[in-house]
Amino acid sequence: MSEKVKEYESEDLTVVWKPEKCIHSERCFKGLSEVFDPKARPWVNVNGASDQTIKEQIDKCPSEALSYKLNNETMENTSDIQDEQIVEVVKGGPLMVYGNIKVKHHDGSETSKHRVTAFCRCGASSNKPYCDGSHKKIDFES
Repeated sequence: MSEKVKEYESEDLTVVWKPEKCIHSERCFKGLSEVFDPKARPWVNVNGASDQTIKEQIDKCPSEALSYKLNNETMENTSDIQDEQIVEVVKGGPLMVYGNIKVKHHDGSETSKHRVTAFCRCGASSNKPYCDGSHKKIDFES
């Protein structure tokens, strides 16, 4: 089964949304409601703010369900963070790791992550070690 991908395009910018990766952190619409409105259809209004403002908000997406591409370029956004990682414990939510990291899995495989990675703290995720938003369903508090 192929991954579902939705694209919302303006003249210079395309916002890419992968709903199956979304952990519903709500950072997108709480940070930029002029662009991201889950009650509207379509829920992404690429003309609601400047391209730079939209890109900055997308860079805060912890699951990388949101990304963007510049229509005159072929690369999707990548992080400029080179050497520093920041770890944030979200009250009642995941452990957020900002920066470029390599995750070593119990089976010996490795996954490279960029920008922001959300790790499960509640133990209920079906996508461990990553958060899938299950903390909200179980009313996790910590």
